[in-house]
Amino acid sequence: MSDLHAIRYLTLSQEDLTVAGAFDFPLSIAALEKGLIDYKDDRILFPDKIVQIFNDDTQERINCLPATLLNEGICGVKWVSVFPENPRKYGTQNLSAIIVLSNITNGYPICVMEGTLCSNIRVAAMGAVAARSLSRKDSESIGFIGAGEQAKMHLLGMKSVRPGLKICRISSKYPAEEEIFIQQLSRHVPDMEFIPCNGNMEDAIRDSDIIVTATSAQAPLLKADWIKEGAFYSHIGGWEDEDAVVQKAQKIVCDDWETVKHRAQTLSLCFQRGVITDADIYANITEIVDGSKPGRENEQEFIYFNAVGLAYVDVSIAYAMYQKALEAGVGQIRDLQGSMIFDKQDFKIRL
Repeated sequence: MSDLHAIRYLTLSQEDLTVAGAFDFPLSIAALEKGLIDYKDDRILFPDKIVQIFNDDTQERINCLPATLLNEGICGVKWVSVFPENPRKYGTQNLSAIIVLSNITNGYPICVMEGTLCSNIRVAAMGAVAARSLSRKDSESIGFIGAGEQAKMHLLGMKSVRPGLKICRISSKYPAEEEIFIQQLSRHVPDMEFIPCNGNMEDAIRDSDIIVTATSAQAPLLKADWIKEGAFYSHIGGWEDEDAVVQKAQKIVCDDWETVKHRAQTLSLCFQRGVITDADIYANITEIVDGSKPGRENEQEFIYFNAVGLAYVDVSIAYAMYQKALEAGVGQIRDLQGSMIFDKQDFKIRL
């Protein structure tokens, strides 16, 4: 039978991606920065996402987020579920995702990959790109509120751009999570001293050069009085810090302010209440990456960074991971179809 109408694609599990060496922060950071510049230069199509919310109280939802890399001829979509109650109800992760990549030559799919790894790396890579330009170059300590997957990823991302980091203080609602964090991360960053804070958030933050909040809480956990002069803050979640933290910042940088301002972040809440205005936002991260605006200009600045996620960055990183997997020869080729339906010989039709 002719192969003319066969459609085949590569499937990549999370295990395939790790075996291929796609858990690679330099690779992801390079893809992220390229994506930022390409979007600025109109080389990426980025339509609105589709959100389906199943529970208004818990915000259990599934999002569909497409983007097209025009230069690469690749259209991708991230299908991501966010179920915040999963850890409490089932003891499982709250996020899962798949990513589909198709070519835009004939529109056929080329890859279906596990997307949770890519999504988590993207969050950390964005924080790392910001930290490289906005944190002090001599940063030695990092403090976390939250000890989940995003916190773990953020430590690795920060370490990739600030290799001089040598002290990590970690605070979680549940001290047992601090111990798991230390157990899992210490083998990947053996030159770092880990300090569990037994749920004391102030101990984790005070004197830290880099601050990360990575929780699902909707409360002003981070206090302005804890923040040292010259610190850099990477805000991951929604409402995690008091207004005074925002007001203390000499510079506020976002992945995309127009996106942030319509979400339920501390910054957007401050904007809605009139605590800040558009004029208080120093830059989007693209302006830092392309050199349009300087990053850190002195050792005393407290700089606040907030990212909510840009799906074209996920697709950019996913495509880089796909290429890495091709080079490594991992994954499985699947047939979507071997022939067109009426070319098949042995099948039944029920009328």
